[in-house]
Amino acid sequence: MGTPSRFDLQSRVFTYSFGEVRDKETMDGRLDRAQRLVPLFLGVITMAGVAALLAWDAWPGLFPAQAHDSLAALPLTLIAVAYLVYQRVRRPARAEMLKAMLLAAAFLLWAANQFWPNLHQATLFNDLAIALFVLDVFLVMAGWPSTQPDESFAESYPSTPPDRDS
Repeated sequence: MGTPSRFDLQSRVFTYSFGEVRDKETMDGRLDRAQRLVPLFLGVITMAGVAALLAWDAWPGLFPAQAHDSLAALPLTLIAVAYLVYQRVRRPARAEMLKAMLLAAAFLLWAANQFWPNLHQATLFNDLAIALFVLDVFLVMAGWPSTQPDESFAESYPSTPPDRDS
Protein backbone atom coordinates (compact mmCIF):
# COMPACT_ATOMS: atom_id res chain seq x y z
CA MET A 1 0.00 0.00 0.00
CA GLY A 2 2.77 2.50 0.88
CA THR A 3 2.57 6.26 1.04
CA PRO A 4 -0.11 7.92 -1.10
CA SER A 5 1.24 9.81 -4.04
CA ARG A 6 0.87 13.56 -4.35
CA PHE A 7 -1.80 13.00 -7.04
CA ASP A 8 -3.83 10.75 -4.72
CA LEU A 9 -3.78 13.39 -1.97
CA GLN A 10 -4.76 16.18 -4.35
CA SER A 11 -7.51 14.01 -5.80
CA ARG A 12 -8.90 13.27 -2.33
CA VAL A 13 -8.75 16.93 -1.29
CA PHE A 14 -10.49 17.96 -4.50
CA THR A 15 -13.16 15.27 -4.05
CA TYR A 16 -13.68 16.26 -0.42
CA SER A 17 -13.88 19.95 -1.26
CA PHE A 18 -16.20 19.32 -4.16
CA GLY A 19 -18.41 17.19 -1.93
CA GLU A 20 -18.70 20.01 0.61
CA VAL A 21 -19.61 22.50 -2.10
CA ARG A 22 -22.12 20.13 -3.60
CA ASP A 23 -23.78 19.48 -0.22
CA LYS A 24 -23.99 23.22 0.46
CA GLU A 25 -25.48 23.86 -2.99
CA THR A 26 -28.05 21.11 -2.38
CA MET A 27 -29.08 22.65 0.94
CA ASP A 28 -29.19 26.15 -0.54
CA GLY A 29 -31.10 24.81 -3.53
CA ARG A 30 -33.76 23.28 -1.29
CA LEU A 31 -33.98 26.44 0.79
CA ASP A 32 -34.15 28.56 -2.35
CA ARG A 33 -36.94 26.41 -3.79
CA ALA A 34 -38.85 26.52 -0.48
CA GLN A 35 -38.49 30.30 -0.30
CA ARG A 36 -39.62 30.69 -3.90
CA LEU A 37 -42.78 28.70 -3.14
CA VAL A 38 -44.17 31.54 -1.01
CA PRO A 39 -44.36 34.14 -3.80
CA LEU A 40 -45.45 31.42 -6.21
CA PHE A 41 -48.26 30.43 -3.83
CA LEU A 42 -49.29 34.09 -3.56
CA GLY A 43 -49.19 34.27 -7.36
CA VAL A 44 -51.53 31.28 -7.65
CA ILE A 45 -53.97 32.92 -5.22
CA THR A 46 -53.66 36.11 -7.27
CA MET A 47 -54.53 34.24 -10.46
CA ALA A 48 -57.57 32.74 -8.72
CA GLY A 49 -58.58 36.30 -7.85
CA VAL A 50 -58.22 37.28 -11.50
CA ALA A 51 -60.41 34.31 -12.46
CA ALA A 52 -63.06 35.47 -9.97
CA LEU A 53 -62.90 38.99 -11.41
CA LEU A 54 -63.37 37.69 -14.94
CA ALA A 55 -66.21 35.45 -13.73
CA TRP A 56 -67.89 38.59 -12.36
CA ASP A 57 -67.55 40.14 -15.83
CA ALA A 58 -69.20 37.10 -17.41
CA TRP A 59 -71.87 36.45 -14.76
CA PRO A 60 -72.31 39.52 -12.53
CA GLY A 61 -75.62 38.21 -11.19
CA LEU A 62 -73.82 35.40 -9.37
CA PHE A 63 -71.99 37.86 -7.12
CA PRO A 64 -73.17 40.17 -4.34
CA ALA A 65 -73.73 43.84 -5.09
CA GLN A 66 -70.53 45.90 -4.93
CA ALA A 67 -68.39 42.71 -5.26
CA HIS A 68 -66.56 44.12 -8.27
CA ASP A 69 -64.68 46.70 -6.18
CA SER A 70 -63.21 44.02 -3.92
CA LEU A 71 -62.68 41.55 -6.74
CA ALA A 72 -60.73 44.17 -8.72
CA ALA A 73 -58.63 45.32 -5.75
CA LEU A 74 -57.71 41.84 -4.51
CA PRO A 75 -55.46 40.65 -7.36
CA LEU A 76 -53.75 44.05 -7.56
CA THR A 77 -52.96 43.95 -3.85
CA LEU A 78 -51.88 40.32 -3.92
CA ILE A 79 -49.55 40.73 -6.88
CA ALA A 80 -47.90 43.72 -5.20
CA VAL A 81 -47.26 41.65 -2.08
CA ALA A 82 -46.19 38.57 -4.07
CA TYR A 83 -43.73 40.64 -6.09
CA LEU A 84 -42.17 42.17 -2.98
CA VAL A 85 -41.85 38.73 -1.38
CA TYR A 86 -40.32 37.41 -4.61
CA GLN A 87 -37.82 40.26 -4.66
CA ARG A 88 -36.97 39.64 -1.00
CA VAL A 89 -36.20 36.00 -1.84
CA ARG A 90 -34.02 37.10 -4.77
CA ARG A 91 -32.09 39.53 -2.55
CA PRO A 92 -31.55 42.15 -5.24
CA ALA A 93 -29.35 45.20 -4.95
CA ARG A 94 -30.86 48.17 -3.13
CA ALA A 95 -31.68 50.01 -6.33
CA GLU A 96 -33.56 47.00 -7.69
CA MET A 97 -35.47 46.61 -4.42
CA LEU A 98 -36.36 50.30 -4.50
CA LYS A 99 -37.68 49.89 -8.04
CA ALA A 100 -39.68 46.83 -6.95
CA MET A 101 -41.17 48.86 -4.11
CA LEU A 102 -42.08 51.60 -6.58
CA LEU A 103 -43.92 49.08 -8.78
CA ALA A 104 -45.66 47.51 -5.78
CA ALA A 105 -46.78 50.97 -4.64
CA ALA A 106 -48.26 51.57 -8.10
CA PHE A 107 -50.26 48.35 -7.84
CA LEU A 108 -51.41 49.20 -4.32
CA LEU A 109 -52.55 52.67 -5.38
CA TRP A 110 -54.42 51.14 -8.30
CA ALA A 111 -55.99 48.66 -5.87
CA ALA A 112 -57.05 51.53 -3.60
CA ASN A 113 -58.66 53.24 -6.57
CA GLN A 114 -60.58 50.06 -7.39
CA PHE A 115 -61.59 49.36 -3.79
CA TRP A 116 -62.76 52.92 -3.00
CA PRO A 117 -63.95 54.27 -6.36
CA ASN A 118 -66.32 56.78 -4.74
CA LEU A 119 -63.76 58.19 -2.33
CA HIS A 120 -62.70 61.74 -3.05
CA GLN A 121 -59.03 60.61 -3.20
CA ALA A 122 -59.76 57.82 -5.71
CA THR A 123 -58.73 60.02 -8.62
CA LEU A 124 -55.51 60.91 -6.79
CA PHE A 125 -54.79 57.21 -6.15
CA ASN A 126 -55.34 56.50 -9.83
CA ASP A 127 -53.14 59.40 -10.97
CA LEU A 128 -50.34 58.40 -8.61
CA ALA A 129 -50.57 54.80 -9.86
CA ILE A 130 -50.30 56.04 -13.44
CA ALA A 131 -47.29 58.19 -12.52
CA LEU A 132 -45.51 55.27 -10.85
CA PHE A 133 -46.25 52.84 -13.71
CA VAL A 134 -44.97 55.36 -16.23
CA LEU A 135 -41.88 56.04 -14.09
CA ASP A 136 -41.23 52.30 -13.80
CA VAL A 137 -41.32 51.80 -17.58
CA PHE A 138 -39.21 54.92 -18.12
CA LEU A 139 -36.58 53.57 -15.71
CA VAL A 140 -36.55 50.25 -17.59
CA MET A 141 -35.98 52.08 -20.87
CA ALA A 142 -33.29 54.26 -19.28
CA GLY A 143 -31.54 51.14 -17.97
CA TRP A 144 -31.87 51.93 -14.27
CA PRO A 145 -30.89 50.17 -12.25
CA SER A 146 -28.23 48.50 -14.32
CA THR A 147 -28.62 44.77 -13.70
CA GLN A 148 -27.56 41.42 -14.97
CA PRO A 149 -30.07 39.19 -16.79
CA ASP A 150 -32.64 37.60 -14.49
CA GLU A 151 -32.76 33.90 -15.30
CA SER A 152 -35.99 33.49 -13.33
CA PHE A 153 -37.70 35.62 -15.98
CA ALA A 154 -35.79 33.88 -18.80
CA GLU A 155 -34.07 37.13 -19.70
CA SER A 156 -30.89 37.01 -21.67
CA TYR A 157 -28.57 39.69 -22.90
CA PRO A 158 -26.25 39.18 -25.84
CA SER A 159 -22.59 39.00 -24.90
CA THR A 160 -21.73 41.33 -27.76
CA PRO A 161 -23.89 44.00 -29.32
CA PRO A 162 -25.55 43.01 -32.59
CA ASP A 163 -23.86 44.15 -35.76
CA ARG A 164 -26.15 46.85 -37.15
CA ASP A 165 -24.26 47.22 -40.44
CA SER A 166 -25.42 43.89 -41.84
